[in-house]
Amino acid sequence: MTNGVRHVLGLVAGLFLPPLILAVLLYASAEFTLSAQRFYAVSWLALGMMLVAAVGLAFLVASRLSPLASLLGGLQYTVLGLLPVLELSGLRILPRSWLPQPWATGYMNLGYLGFLLLLGVLLLAASAFPSRWRGRPTSSASPAPYYAGPHAHPGPQPSSGPQPHAEPQARDPYAGDQARGPYAGDQARGPYAGEPWRGDDATRPMHRD
Repeated sequence: MTNGVRHVLGLVAGLFLPPLILAVLLYASAEFTLSAQRFYAVSWLALGMMLVAAVGLAFLVASRLSPLASLLGGLQYTVLGLLPVLELSGLRILPRSWLPQPWATGYMNLGYLGFLLLLGVLLLAASAFPSRWRGRPTSSASPAPYYAGPHAHPGPQPSSGPQPHAEPQARDPYAGDQARGPYAGDQARGPYAGEPWRGDDATRPMHRD
């Protein structure tokens, strides 16, 4: 996937996914509060919806997704989170009954507590990392050289300088015949040296001079 396609998908996700997550959060908050106030019980439906919203928020800040998604979502949540704070200062900004129930109750719960503002700043901070805006580096065609570790024994390296003359090693006079086999030394023996003894073999013919 190219970097341009990744940003296009992030733009689409940033326009549609944050409002859906917000709607789930507002409904779950209102349902959870209503169940706790009226029935003194936990609404498992609201708790499950909160978990689904948390998964959606984690998808927005994922490293593989373009940071445009978290940037657009952070702007939406920051603006919606600032409106209740401005109303607490004496300004009348939010119209009454502009959201149907139970989303209006959920917005009052999350907005006036500063939860939406917190989510907005978190998403904006997640979009500020430069590594998320850059695409993945393309891998080179040639593989990297194999490194066997510091204790590996490298092979002979070519050298441009003169090489010192290697002294011949001392050779065991009996090592060559033993390495070639028990009968290999017969070829180097003289014609009048006699036949060597090869063990007690009663069937061996007598040697004639």
